[in-house]
Amino acid sequence: MAIQLSDHFTSGRLIRFALPTIMMIIFTSIYGMVDGFFISNFVGKTPFAAINLIYPFLMILGVFGFIFGTGGSALIGKLLGEGRAEKANSLFSFLVYFTVFVGIAVALPSFFAMEPVARLLGADEAMLPDCVLYGRLVLLGLPFVMLQFEFHSFYVTAEKPKLGFLVTIAAGFTNMIFDLLLVAVFPFGIVGAALATVAS
Repeated sequence: MAIQLSDHFTSGRLIRFALPTIMMIIFTSIYGMVDGFFISNFVGKTPFAAINLIYPFLMILGVFGFIFGTGGSALIGKLLGEGRAEKANSLFSFLVYFTVFVGIAVALPSFFAMEPVARLLGADEAMLPDCVLYGRLVLLGLPFVMLQFEFHSFYVTAEKPKLGFLVTIAAGFTNMIFDLLLVAVFPFGIVGAALATVAS
């Protein structure tokens, strides 16, 4: 039986409604671990250290998607509750377009600033090329990362948290399969890991 946001929530009902979203966030945070597993086992310890150094910076940039999704979902939910569906749809469209714009606007300067950022984070000369390469490749998909994070909240507002969880699982398995192919089977190394992350 589907749970709606307008329902009365008991503790058990709230847990059942929130569980897919909780699992979705946990599964999303596994992505970096998957890249790390394949890099450390098939490429080497220096590239492994490099992606672990630069990955938090990339996620800080992606967090704008969570910000827009959380705030936007609250506003959209309020409008839907007031019966203003057309205004809610308009706000949803605006947020999606705005997130893509912000993703591009943040990715471009970050792309060119990747080397100084990596140095600031403590990359030595051995790690620096891998930090810059991995970071720049992942930045190519930053608008999509932001949208994925944003839609975590939108799925809940649309009363489809299970769909959000399934989409996240599909993205996670995409990352794992491409990591397996592009790092373990075909020796693309850190480039393969970055492309797998972008693809997912």
